[in-house]
Amino acid sequence: MNSMVRIAVAADHNGYELKQRLVTELRASGHQVTDLGSDGADVADDYPDFAQRVCEAIRGGLADRAVVVCGSGVGVTVAANKFPGIRAGMCHDLYSARQGVEHDDMNVLCLGSFVVAFDLARDLVNEFLSAKFSNEERHARRLSKVKALEARFMKPE
Repeated sequence: MNSMVRIAVAADHNGYELKQRLVTELRASGHQVTDLGSDGADVADDYPDFAQRVCEAIRGGLADRAVVVCGSGVGVTVAANKFPGIRAGMCHDLYSARQGVEHDDMNVLCLGSFVVAFDLARDLVNEFLSAKFSNEERHARRLSKVKALEARFMKPE
C-alpha cells in the first residue's frame, strides 16, 4: 500500500473472524483503523447495523474508506448503498477492487467471508486502499451522473 489511510472496518457475526484478521493486518501496515464491531460471533449482530456504522464513519469524516464484511457480501453492499455519498461495491477479485476506486470512486469495500479466504481478502483490501480515483473526464462524467441520481432519488436526512 502506498500510504496511510483512515479506514473503518466492521462485520456482522459471519464476518467477525475475517474482520479481526484484517484489522490486525491493516494496523501492522500502518493504517489508522477504526474497528466498529462486531465484537464476537453473536447471531444477533445484523449486517445492516455494521454497514451503517462504517457509512456514518465516512460521512462524518472519521474515515476515508471502509471495509464491511458479512457472509456473502451481498447484504452489507445493499445496506451500505442506502447512504448518501456512499459508493459501496462487493469485490471478490483484484481487478474490481482496484477498478471500483479508479473508475467509480468506490469508498466502501464489501466482502463475503464465506466467499473469500483471508489471503485473498487481504489482497483485495490492499488493492482497494492503494487505488485512487482517476478523475479522467469519462469517469468524472459518470460519477457526476451517479451523484445526480443520488440527489434525485435519495431523501435528505
